[in-house]
Amino acid sequence: MASGVEELLDMLFEMIDEAKNAPLSSDKCIIERDRALDLIDDIRSQFPMELTEARKMMARRAEMEADAKRKAESIVRSAEERAKQMLAADTVALQAKQRANDMIRQAEERSRALKRSANEYCEDALRRTEEAVAEAFDEIKQSRSRFRAAAAATINNNPGGQSQGRPVFDADRS
Repeated sequence: MASGVEELLDMLFEMIDEAKNAPLSSDKCIIERDRALDLIDDIRSQFPMELTEARKMMARRAEMEADAKRKAESIVRSAEERAKQMLAADTVALQAKQRANDMIRQAEERSRALKRSANEYCEDALRRTEEAVAEAFDEIKQSRSRFRAAAAATINNNPGGQSQGRPVFDADRS
């Protein structure tokens, strides 16, 4: 079995691209119905994996945000601790408070930057996943439409159902 949706779509494309022309037609072809349907089933089965990957990315984003928050809180605690120590000495009290505020501000800026970076990364990854899934779905619809057109053309070109040496697969006949 192929590993990803894109590889499966490439295989389906190759099958259709390399298919032999239908009799008396240069733009219609005959493909192995079962093989094409198996590839489409494999593609459908890959979609949940793609969605799982997107969920994992969202979980990673949440972890990154939590880690950034923990780091910011740690920096804030450290800054507050340091500020308390510095306040003990009257001569440096004002400097300590200013420095603690600066550290808190820097920690908050760093936290916001990390969150923004994590959000952008996840948004980009989800967008790319969404585009890949949409492209795969569109390719499946197009392949199915071409398959139906090819099957219909084959039936129309051979209305008596007489075989011309090749098996013809018709999705409407069971």
